[in-house]
Amino acid sequence: MTETEETTETRSGRILAGRYTVKEFIGQGGMATVYKGVDTKLGRTVAIKIMKADLAGDEAFIERFRQEAQSAARMSHQSIVRVLDAGDDYIQTAAGAKKIPFIVMEYVDGKNLRQYLASGEVSLDEAARITYDVLDALEYSHRAGIVHRDIKPANIMVTSKGRVKVMDFGIARAVSETSSTLQQTTTILGTAAYFSPEQAKGETVDSRSDLYSTGVMLYEMVAGKVPFRGDSAVAVAYQHVSERPVAPSKVNERVTAPFDRVILHALAKDRNRRFQTAGEFREALRLAAAGQMPDLAGGADEDTSLLDGGSAQESEMALQQLADTTPARNQSRPPVLWIWAAVVTIVAMVAAVAFWALNFAGREVVPANSRLVPDVVGVEKEMAIDMLEDLDLIVVPIQEASDEIEEGKAIRTDPAAGTTLVKGDTVTLFISAGSESVAVPNIVGMTQADAAAALAAVGLKIGQITEADDPTVGAGIILSSDPETGKELTKGSSVKVQVASGMVTIPDVKGQSLQAARNLLGSLGLIVTPVPRACEVTDPSLPIVEQSLVGKQPQGSEVNIVYCTGVEPTAVPTPPPAEED
Repeated sequence: MTETEETTETRSGRILAGRYTVKEFIGQGGMATVYKGVDTKLGRTVAIKIMKADLAGDEAFIERFRQEAQSAARMSHQSIVRVLDAGDDYIQTAAGAKKIPFIVMEYVDGKNLRQYLASGEVSLDEAARITYDVLDALEYSHRAGIVHRDIKPANIMVTSKGRVKVMDFGIARAVSETSSTLQQTTTILGTAAYFSPEQAKGETVDSRSDLYSTGVMLYEMVAGKVPFRGDSAVAVAYQHVSERPVAPSKVNERVTAPFDRVILHALAKDRNRRFQTAGEFREALRLAAAGQMPDLAGGADEDTSLLDGGSAQESEMALQQLADTTPARNQSRPPVLWIWAAVVTIVAMVAAVAFWALNFAGREVVPANSRLVPDVVGVEKEMAIDMLEDLDLIVVPIQEASDEIEEGKAIRTDPAAGTTLVKGDTVTLFISAGSESVAVPNIVGMTQADAAAALAAVGLKIGQITEADDPTVGAGIILSSDPETGKELTKGSSVKVQVASGMVTIPDVKGQSLQAARNLLGSLGLIVTPVPRACEVTDPSLPIVEQSLVGKQPQGSEVNIVYCTGVEPTAVPTPPPAEED
């Protein structure tokens, strides 16, 4: 099947797996086409991703894809697009019927990050906020043992309310583990601009590869372009392996030195020298956004892997691997410089300790301009600022949600209370913004148990439960929530829900036309059986005279409706009265 054939089929309102109606086209990537759709069983809007025909012919991919979709479906996080279902469908082509794999996802009303960036420049704060949410999603998935492998703007959604959601978890793994070469994987996954060096060299990837790709994406948001560009995927991959990125501030002067530090650390060639966890990355970025320089060891700006011949050797091997059909295995040179540097450092440290012990042991060495950070927990914001500024410290107040500390009061300081600083040092003062607010997730169409789990994942719970009749939605399925999806609530709050009762209210159709009665009852999902009867009514166009069920009844009930055929029964003559004697 060609791409044209696939598009023609799906535009026609095709129903996949007898359940999902394909609606308008949303977008297209290297391996799939995405459509808006409707889950006819639950009556909700979904996004349907239909795999390209060239992948559909790979049975190994289809099996791997199904397994990865099942793993992704188990994840429930506010910053992850939920996978609702996956399956195969058959489509008719010139060569005959062909099996096409598809996945059904939560529909997100918004743009992907590529489109979002195209609409205008983002500020440093906005770039940090988007990256925080991406790192939150990655921290959750990495703890679940799932590595994304394809973090890039096309896989990041920004909703109409500004929320960030990551999609396509596990799909990259299904592709890469069933593709015979890195070239094929690169073609399927799209641009190599976000590849980690280990991906470019065809090595095994782990969670740190996702963090590298996130660093590339953050670089692009603040600098306006990706750090490495080339005429081909091979050229870009070569740069990921062998070239240092230019500091973002050299491209955009509004980028601060702390942001430079965080981004270049994320882009270290050696995965052991970059951020090791999403939480570590997020904390460093938080400091940078507050104008503080994170204390990071190593990173791309100090990466010694580019100082010896090993870099050139790895680059050549990466190029060879990208060009060949069989991936090459590379072998790094021993880190001789690192070993000698470590030895020199240890000797220097020992000498420093010995010097201190001989000259200063037993003395209290306190700088004349030292300042002891006071304990301001629970102190009103203005008073806490005054306490710190009276010590000639520079105060950077930051609001943070807190369930324990009253709004407007200090939560903590960084550095912590009791730390010795000097005049002019900066102290971050965290002020309570009150209990954290969270958005009500979309729970419509879920079972009560699934809805409770989705609410609990964001710190909410199910409150009052009411039932309502619905002709198509099964018993126990959520019909609506109060507040509705997207509304902000304080963590710990309750959400009222309305669930389907599994019942339907049958109206009285006596005195109606046969067609109107059948249409009305049929629209309620009832089984309608017309029963003719020889009788006469005043208006032959309104023949319904009886029905077997009325009022509240189980969904799918059978209703007999009796209608007059217009033929009267044979009349029996009345005998004349008897004569009196």
